[in-house]
Amino acid sequence: MSAFQHIRLELARDADHPHGDGGSGYDLVAPLDAEGRLDLAALNAEPERCHVRRFVDDATVATGQLRHTTGDRWILDLDPGDTEDVTGFRLGEETFVLGEYVSLMTASGTQHTYTVKRLQPV
Repeated sequence: MSAFQHIRLELARDADHPHGDGGSGYDLVAPLDAEGRLDLAALNAEPERCHVRRFVDDATVATGQLRHTTGDRWILDLDPGDTEDVTGFRLGEETFVLGEYVSLMTASGTQHTYTVKRLQPV
């Protein structure tokens, strides 16, 4: 059975951020199945509930929708003019568990790793 969750992803350690950056990342509202994976059937049943917010320095810089597209791709479809869309690297296979890592790629091909910092039912 699926449950919609507030998922907070914060920038993990990388060359530019050796300690990560908790003030930069994404908030998602998405359905997760019993194993903690994105649930496509639940998303298709209630797509309007699947929100995305990009934040930098804890301020909202973009909003949009979580979408599933061809080839089993999941994208963070950010509103036009806000910022470029982001694609999840094997996002449909990821298990959203506190402390786990998730990789996201910008349209320009830059990949960043994020840590799951919050899971909260909505």
